[in-house]
Amino acid sequence: MSVVAASVDPLDKAKIVADEVPFHVGHSVSRDVAEKLGSWWEERRQIIQPSEFILGADNRVMASSYSDGPLARMQAEDVIALVKFYESRKP
Repeated sequence: MSVVAASVDPLDKAKIVADEVPFHVGHSVSRDVAEKLGSWWEERRQIIQPSEFILGADNRVMASSYSDGPLARMQAEDVIALVKFYESRKP
């Protein structure tokens, strides 16, 4: 499983976050990228709303969550439980 993140922030701002986490952080997400992900793009603030994905070893989307605000995001405990579930099903 992989963890990645992406932001509308430019490289210099995204790097501040990237330096603090153990996963890749993309930057400069545009409306075009949001549309390719099927995410909501907020015109007023020019941001992508939360779009969360759990990727398998083959980079296929195993689970996803789309939000249009600060609620209903994946919780760490739920992600851990889901990853453990998928790991337990491996042959």
